[in-house]
Amino acid sequence: MKNRLIAKIFYNIADLLDLQGVSFKPRAYRRAALSIESLSEDIESIKDLKSILGVGRHLEKKIIEIIKTGRLTYYERLKKQTPIDIESLNNIPGLGPKRIQLLYKKYKVRNIQDLKKVIRQHKIKELIGEKTEKNLEESIDFARKKTKGFLLGFIWEDALKIKHNLEKQNFILKAEITGSFRRRKEIVNDLDILVASNQPSKVMDFFTKDSKKILAKGMTKSSIILENDLQIDLRVIKEESFGAALQYFTGSKLHNIHLRKIAIKKGCRLSEYGLFKNNKLIASKTEKEIYNKLSLPYIEPELREDRGEFEKQPSLIRLEDIKGDLHIHTNYSDGEDSIKEMVEKARFLKYKYIGITDHFGSLKIANSMDIKRFNNQKKEINKLNFNIFHGIEANIKANGSIDALNNLDVDYMIGSIHAGFSNDKEKQTKRILLAMDNEKVKILGHLTGRLLNKRRGYDLDFDKIFDKAYSNNVVVEVNSFPDRVDLDDSLIKKAIEHKVRLAINTDAHSQDNMNFMRFGIFQARRGWCEKKNVINTLNKLKF
Repeated sequence: MKNRLIAKIFYNIADLLDLQGVSFKPRAYRRAALSIESLSEDIESIKDLKSILGVGRHLEKKIIEIIKTGRLTYYERLKKQTPIDIESLNNIPGLGPKRIQLLYKKYKVRNIQDLKKVIRQHKIKELIGEKTEKNLEESIDFARKKTKGFLLGFIWEDALKIKHNLEKQNFILKAEITGSFRRRKEIVNDLDILVASNQPSKVMDFFTKDSKKILAKGMTKSSIILENDLQIDLRVIKEESFGAALQYFTGSKLHNIHLRKIAIKKGCRLSEYGLFKNNKLIASKTEKEIYNKLSLPYIEPELREDRGEFEKQPSLIRLEDIKGDLHIHTNYSDGEDSIKEMVEKARFLKYKYIGITDHFGSLKIANSMDIKRFNNQKKEINKLNFNIFHGIEANIKANGSIDALNNLDVDYMIGSIHAGFSNDKEKQTKRILLAMDNEKVKILGHLTGRLLNKRRGYDLDFDKIFDKAYSNNVVVEVNSFPDRVDLDDSLIKKAIEHKVRLAINTDAHSQDNMNFMRFGIFQARRGWCEKKNVINTLNKLKF
């Protein structure tokens, strides 16, 4: 699946063209990149590439070249024309094309080493301020330390396809993806697959045949690298040990240590081969059997982090509990599809309602609506035979006010931050607290502002925010978009402890994006979230 590679190349081309002062083209590349990045299917399976929003005849040719060769001649030529290492500098949060260009013109900053040098010399302070210099220094450290894994949402379809292809083989009895993928962590470093088979050599031959690189190939374990650089480790075991191995390789390490201690207290020994008592195998075929033999209920994989799951387990929310999506964008702002098309998708998903929440105000980058377009949108919504809440997503300004008209006729506003990410903890917290004083702000969107593998979330006093959200009856969003998945699991758990109501939304910008709901559900389950904690599990909803 080359979606991620193509999108990355197009984003980098846009930045390189910006650096050259080219007009219009950068926006076209970014638009196509966003569409490709958001696809739920493999781009190689799409027969008409021009059906992708933003892809015309010229970009279609470039996509085909990348699919066939893994590279793009035009991109390589652009890089040679530009003395700046755009790929490495783009990994630094807080650096965009304009700042990169400014730093190059003033101090000949070509790469991260040059950037570190001018930071040490405090030259950035003179150019764009002491605070920015400090933020860039922290960002370099973040880029160095950050997880280089794969976003769960962007490898989900690939992983399921691999599992399905294994299960279709008559020499494979069972196959399951284990590890952090099965625990539904938002970032996955590699895939671990467990297979039950009596013909391991056939399994290994099949598994390794289409890989980019074979790292190891043995009778019981093999490791490969795919075209997208994802590593997959596959292990073959006997069917009678499948449950024990599945439990062991799912993890987490801390959960397994705790479970083994419980086994020892009961005079048992637990390993990937089974649960033994007096050297006699007493459970191994299923995970449920192992937990039950240890006088424990079955513990869902998402809970297995040793955070209290042995003492109690919540009744976790499920995807089928969701009755509607309350954060949806259309082509009235920065979305791809029409309101009618988003309603069609909602019907397909058997939703009872949706919330159309296009951007409103002065945020130009999001093609925000003005009052005229907003009123036209309301007329269109009223003509459609579906339960649609008419809302907006509005920027929370630096002073905590909302970038929207006070008398706007909306069912609700989603208040979220789209600029001013570098404020300190006190200022950023105050900003959000003040926003909740606006009675039309019913939902806080993507609260921490994080972009996985790109930008850390801002520092906030979550106790204060959750306390005020509860007292003001403001809902906090769990944003399901794969590069956000915001809140994280620990904050979801904290919000629930503060009795805050949640809404699990997709922040969809296309019909395909509405399929992202599962990733918010996964995160909510990791955060011990139950159906009762989420407002859009209700059949009827009022604001």
